[in-house]
Amino acid sequence: ILNFCFAGRLTRCVRCPVAYHATDTCMAAGSVILANNSFLCPNHFTPRKGCRNHEHVNVSWCFVCSEGGSLLCCESCPAAFHRECLNIEMPEGSWFCNDCRAGKKPHYKEVVWVKVGRYRWWPAEVSHPKNIPVNIQRMKHDIGEFPVHFFGSNDYLWTYQARVFPYMEGDASSKDKMGKGVDPVYKKALQEAALRFKELQTEKEMKQLQEDKRNDKKPPPYRHIKVNKVVGKVQIFTADLSEIPRCNCKVTDETPCGQDSECINRMLLYECHPQVCPAGERCQNQCFTKRQYPEVEIFRTVARGWGLRCKTDIKKGEFVNEYVGEMIDEEECRARIKHAQEHDISNFYMLTLDKDRIIDAGPKGNHSRFMNHSCQPNCETQKWTVNGDTRVGLFALVDIAAGTELTFNYNLECLGNGKTVCKCGSPNCSGFLGVRPKNQPSSSEDKGRKLKKKTNIKRRSKSEVTKEREDECFSCGDGGQIVSCKKPGCPKVYHADCLNLTKRPAGRWECPWHQCDVCGKEAASFCEMCPNSFCKEHREGMLFISKLDGRLSCCEHDPCGPDPLEPGEIREYVPDSGLKMSITSLLGCLACPHKPPYFLIHF
Repeated sequence: ILNFCFAGRLTRCVRCPVAYHATDTCMAAGSVILANNSFLCPNHFTPRKGCRNHEHVNVSWCFVCSEGGSLLCCESCPAAFHRECLNIEMPEGSWFCNDCRAGKKPHYKEVVWVKVGRYRWWPAEVSHPKNIPVNIQRMKHDIGEFPVHFFGSNDYLWTYQARVFPYMEGDASSKDKMGKGVDPVYKKALQEAALRFKELQTEKEMKQLQEDKRNDKKPPPYRHIKVNKVVGKVQIFTADLSEIPRCNCKVTDETPCGQDSECINRMLLYECHPQVCPAGERCQNQCFTKRQYPEVEIFRTVARGWGLRCKTDIKKGEFVNEYVGEMIDEEECRARIKHAQEHDISNFYMLTLDKDRIIDAGPKGNHSRFMNHSCQPNCETQKWTVNGDTRVGLFALVDIAAGTELTFNYNLECLGNGKTVCKCGSPNCSGFLGVRPKNQPSSSEDKGRKLKKKTNIKRRSKSEVTKEREDECFSCGDGGQIVSCKKPGCPKVYHADCLNLTKRPAGRWECPWHQCDVCGKEAASFCEMCPNSFCKEHREGMLFISKLDGRLSCCEHDPCGPDPLEPGEIREYVPDSGLKMSITSLLGCLACPHKPPYFLIHF
């Protein structure tokens, strides 16, 4: 086994084929240096009988889904997993996790969680033996053991691989660790660990940046194109001049069709055609056609690879660039994603244009392909109609000073159960791509707020705040042994028996409330009293407003009252109004300012 890093002299273990570069960065913690080119690696650790700190200990939760239950435990480190989460058959004999099979070991200047006796897992930093107090150096220790410095208490301990596991970003904010009854020393330890972890991450990223600059002086190769290129059966549409809308601007206007004008085409996100617009050559609404981009440059960022920044000031609302690439269909998109997964390609440049077309700026594109994601972006994407076809443009959300990196929110739709860590560094960063940024309402919530009249709102007490997880089964209403939905933002919990599950679900399990009862596709409308839900195609006639409390209900719940509703019938819950409407008319009225506040339909 060889652990490769950067160029440099190798030192080899005298008992096995393991080799490392002779630096503290590469050398595994617990190695014993014998000479300039030889050492003893931690694989030769032998636990002492009767020593409690030499006992192997595994965590009591799955490293994938964080749930307990029947776990498959690694025999070399504390890692544990549900067999279902790894999607493997039950192994026979000894089993080791992927990291241990790959030879991954703790390293010096690494933040880890350490188990000591019956204490909880405690955050600590792996220290180099030459940097610890003399009395700690003299303590008895064996090959494979390394000292750790505990945060909060400033204590030291010699431990080894089977009693530590890596600290991850966000561990300090876990509510399980910061719950009630946590002593001040442990809280202090969590805070110090978070700060130190961030400091070490920044240090590592700076070193990586320097290395990348030495090895990577140019971005990965791609073909620069100016307009979208068709692949396969995908079509680009072109409208007749008679079909292109004509605005009311005049050639004598100060800024005809400009950003501050009242051009109806600009308001409707239509680009004016040079042969149709009455403003003629003075028209300022032809940015896509004329490719009126501000001057930009590609640069190497600290932690996010290559990025794009402007070389001149950009005003709010100004056109920044068009997102162009190869225009492919869904079948080709899936084929490219599969190829990327098989060849360990992690960078994607795909942007959905409409239901049948996708823009892939990976092999071919322009400078916009280098714009990174941000949870607090300074640009946004807009779909415009240009000469009868849909095009995607990037526009400034705020005034952007020269030298600023250009970013936009990817609104990434994650494929599968994996998550990609977000490194945008924004104050409201969600932590993962595809997860809504903190303190940022959805677009539907924004529209609802604009329509509401200003009223005196009473601040809710702490007891009225919505719980992160409900306490009773959403199906039967009882408590007990329950399983929780892992979809972000869903508080629902269930008994396994109520869902006819023969065993506890593992991994990133999503409850049936998010799938249509008829076809299994993503649900758009939900019953608020049980897990029944329906997609847009099958919700017609399946939901109604309960006369009892005005909640959206499926036909399984018979509302109380002398005048019961028929299945599929919907009544707006206004006392003595007698008003009835169909589900179609209700959905069409969601934007009305007179809409009652209890209508809650998810799309």
